[in-house]
Amino acid sequence: MCALAGLAVASPLLLATEGQQQPLVPALGRAAVASDLISELKAAEIIPNVIDAFTPLLTLSIAWENATAEVGNTIDPSKMQDAPNAPSRDNPKWSEICHWIATGVHLTHPDDEPQLSGFHTEAVEVMPYKPPGPPPKTGKHRYVFVALAPKNGTTEKLSLSKPGDRQHWGYEEKGVGLKRWAGENGLEVIGANFVYAQNRKQS
Repeated sequence: MCALAGLAVASPLLLATEGQQQPLVPALGRAAVASDLISELKAAEIIPNVIDAFTPLLTLSIAWENATAEVGNTIDPSKMQDAPNAPSRDNPKWSEICHWIATGVHLTHPDDEPQLSGFHTEAVEVMPYKPPGPPPKTGKHRYVFVALAPKNGTTEKLSLSKPGDRQHWGYEEKGVGLKRWAGENGLEVIGANFVYAQNRKQS
């Protein structure tokens, strides 16, 4: 049982591409994929500002009707309205914003190929989806998606607390939201993806 969280940091109708999440197993090429992901997350300052360093156990594919998250690509916010953000990276007074939390996402094995699936039919929203809305003249914002799993390995149904608020995940200080909420709920990061989006008005 996994949980999926979407957040924005000063830096989805969400349709997760069912069947695209793949466990990262120790095989030729998988280590490079994991290493590249971690490098991209560090370059975007998602590690260590949003999440701590982790060992990716699966890839995380996120897609909207007309756009796909490809680890750091830029997407027009208008393409992400169906399914996260601070005023700017230079002024992260609202960082982090909780845009979405869903649980009930299962790791399944159709056709002997393990995949993360269940977004459409089985997912239960802990925090309803809030589309991105990066303000004008604030540059690109990072929208981060993380797959979380129980640290204790349970496969039982998760009973997650709803954050007290979207801004800062309900905590009084900036930059601790996801880390603190995940810790309080006994979760750890096992996969991540992110995109950039910005308001069309920049000057």
